[in-house]
This record gives sequence, C-alpha cells and structure tokens, in this order.
Amino acid sequence: MSAPHPRRWIALVAVALSVLVIGFDTTVLNVALPDLARQLNADTGQQQWIVDAYTVVFAAAMLPAGLLGDRFGRRRTLVLGLALFGAASVLGTLAGSPATLIAARAAMGLAAAFVMPMSMAVIPAIFPPAEQRRATALLSTMTALGVPLGPIIGGLLLRGFWWGSIFLINVPLVLLGVVACLLLLPESADPAAPRIDLPSAGLAAGGLAALTWGIIEGPERGWGDALVLGALIGAAAALTALVLRSRRREHPMLDLRLLAEPMFRWCAIAVTLVSIALFGGFFVLPAYFRSVLGADALGSGLRLMPMMGGLLVAARLGERLVRRFAPRGVITAGLALIALAMLLGSRTSVGDGYGWTALWLVLFGAGLGLVLITATASALLLLPPAKAGVGAGLVQTLRQVGGAIGVAVFGSLLAAGYRSGLHLPALPADAAQRVRGSVVAADAVAERLADPGLAAAAHGAYVHGMGLVLLTAGLLAAVSAVLVAARMPGAGDPVAADAPEVRPVAAAAGDPGESTA
Repeated sequence: MSAPHPRRWIALVAVALSVLVIGFDTTVLNVALPDLARQLNADTGQQQWIVDAYTVVFAAAMLPAGLLGDRFGRRRTLVLGLALFGAASVLGTLAGSPATLIAARAAMGLAAAFVMPMSMAVIPAIFPPAEQRRATALLSTMTALGVPLGPIIGGLLLRGFWWGSIFLINVPLVLLGVVACLLLLPESADPAAPRIDLPSAGLAAGGLAALTWGIIEGPERGWGDALVLGALIGAAAALTALVLRSRRREHPMLDLRLLAEPMFRWCAIAVTLVSIALFGGFFVLPAYFRSVLGADALGSGLRLMPMMGGLLVAARLGERLVRRFAPRGVITAGLALIALAMLLGSRTSVGDGYGWTALWLVLFGAGLGLVLITATASALLLLPPAKAGVGAGLVQTLRQVGGAIGVAVFGSLLAAGYRSGLHLPALPADAAQRVRGSVVAADAVAERLADPGLAAAAHGAYVHGMGLVLLTAGLLAAVSAVLVAARMPGAGDPVAADAPEVRPVAAAAGDPGESTA
C-alpha cells in the first residue's frame, strides 16, 4: 500500500473550510432577508425564491455531480465547484434586482452540488483506511456547524456592513479552498466509470427539482394547487422512470445496489430523518428569538451557541463511542437525545425566557452531532473508492430532500398552530389578515397600533405553534431511534450478500472507528 499523503490533514482543513461555507450559506439568508428585500424591492414570492432557488438546484444536481466527479476527476470537479461558488457569490453581492439574486442563488446551489459529494469523495485518495473515519467525521462536523453559524455570521456582518457582505465573505474562503486543492490534493477518478447517461441525468435533475419545488410550494399555495400536484406527480413519474432505468443498466448513475447493504441503507435513512428533525427545530427558533424574546439578528444567532457546543462535544466523543458501541448504538443514542430535546422544547411557555431553550439546545446539538457525523462517516466508509462520488452524492441528496420535507411539513404545522392559537381583538380587516400571516407581521401591527395586548396574543399563539412542531419532531426522532435500534446491523451482524462492490467498515485493521458490520 502506498504511503499516506504527507500533507493530508492540511488539505482536509482547507476543504473543511470550503464545506463550512456551503453549510452556513443554507441559513445565512435568514437574518439578511428583511434588509435585502427592502433594498431590492422584492415581493413575498421573490423573497421565497431567493431562499429556495439554492435548495432546489442543490438537491437536483447532486446525483449527476457525483457521477461527473467519479468519471472526470474528483479534484477537478471540486475545484470547478468551488470556483463557480465564488463567482456566484460575487454575482450575489453585486445583484441589483431580485431576478439577478435568484439567478446567483441558483448558481450557488449548482456549485454546492459539486462541492459537497466531492469533498467527501477525495478522502479515500489521501487518507489510509485507519484515518478515514476521523477525516470524514471532521468534514461532517463542519457541514453541521454551518447551520447554526449562518445566522451568527450574518448577524455580525449586518451590524457593520450591507446585506451583500453575507455573500462576499465566501470569496476568500473559496480561494483558499481552490489553492489548497490544487497544491495538496492528488487527482482521483474511476477509470471504469460509465459515460454520462443524459436521460438518467435529466430524470434525476428534473425529478428532484420538481419534488423539492412541490414540497417547498405546497404549504404556500396549498397541497391541492394544480401546479403543486403537477410537480409532485411529475417528480414521482420521473424518479420512478429513473429507478427502472437504473435497474436495467450495468453501471447506473443511481446505483441502487448500494442501498442493498443494510448498514449503508440505514445510515442513509438516519441522515434523512435527522435532517427532517433538524430543519423542523431550526425553522421555529429564529422567529421565537426575534419576536417572543426580543433579540436582534446577531442576538438570535448567538442564542444558537449552546447547540454548537453540544455538537462539538459530540464530534469530540463520537469516534470513541463508535469504537465502544458500534455505529448503531451511537446513532440510536443521538436520535434519543434529539427526541428528548424536542420534547423538552415543546414544553416552552411564553414566560420561560432563554434559559430553558439553552438547556434543550445543548441536548439537541449533541444528538445532531452523534447522528449526522456517525451516520455520514459510516455510510461513506462502506463505499468502494470507485463509487465514492456517486455514493456521497446519494447520501447528500437524501439529506437535502429530508431538509426540504422538514421545512415544508413543519412550516405548515407551525402556521396552522399559530392561527389556531390566535385570539384577536377587533381589528381592521387588512390588519387582521397581516397578523394571521406571521408573528413578525403581528409585532409590526401591534407597534403601529400601540397595542401590547395584540403582541402578547401573537406571541402566545406562536409559542403554541412552536410547541406542536417540536412535539411532532420529537416523536419522529423517537420513532426513528426505535427503528434504527431494531433494524440497523450492529457489531457482528453480517452484511448483505447481494451488495456488490461495497467494502465493510473494518476493511483495514486499526480503523479508529472500526465495526464488523
């Protein structure tokens, strides 16, 4: 076996910083949206697509991007993705209209689709098997940290700069990543990778884009809306055709044989389920901090710090726990922690203040770290080097779709809970309609009318809706923990006999996270 790459950890740190940029770009807009919407005169629909264009394209392009990297070179594809992300960030910084910013966000999503799977796929090229779990865990940690870091970084920048600074900060980190990749990463590819199957690529991109769009638009337009139904039906048809086509091809873009291995399958399921719960919990907190607790943009971000603390503790202990309890035990414990945190959060009342939230956020962050880092690392360590790109793309695609489902479902539940708990005094029709729209709008109306009772009623209704969301997310996490404990292979369980080209986690003696799954 060739000697390990001498500068592998330096290279990985640079790649991890680039992945961190991708992670926080998913949430950084949460705090900047009011400012940029006012300066660009963006209406509600345009604001939604400034956020959603990134997610839709990101999810849609992940599978083709993984195959392109396997075929044409993972370092080349990673550098291309980073360069595109930097260029799109500059375009977003200079955007003078909503349409330009939406196009920039879509380009960022396309770039992220190349960066995320390739950042994971380069690990087998530079790390020996004994270090691959640790390296994969580091990248997974940086990705997870990006979610709470987004509002913190956005809040800090908006205190001294204009809204475009949230995109401009990407540029130096992207440049660092590009230089590090060119100087430190060896090129790796799969010489036997199939040619790009354009029909499969079109079915994957079109089906995932339609699915994500339908899930995002469903709560806003209504699930019975003709466009939403058409998108979901079209997505089902396209993805079904993709599955059927993949089963007939010797080297498919969507390699369903990877899912035949129980450990890989259940790790992928765990990543999807925790993404649903993550975005369910994360979705309700910014408005709670801003409206109910009265924090500004930076204060809202800083109040997520306990979540980051729990996540970092889990990242520190995760490798040791996997050696002792195997991935199944660690992932089950993480889901149980998430369930406990969400159920505690669902007991929040208007007068509780921040202390109660800080308590359950620590547990939530720890559970998130245990599940997301362990499941991602365990799944990718099962992949043969030739399938690193397409396998990583599959895992990340499932994560993005899970996040979109979480936002859509919990967004609908939050709106329903808020409206059902809202008991309004007599108000003009237009004011009442605005109050029913969101708690932020209710605060604005209450301030204009100098009516603190209206604000208190809206805050109570929002906490009621937030409790329903957190209760549902907690029950989902609890059921997920039971399923993983019952179905995921543990230490000593055999792998599927019909899973070709999948290597067990303990392929090399001395793997710090080895498992005989």
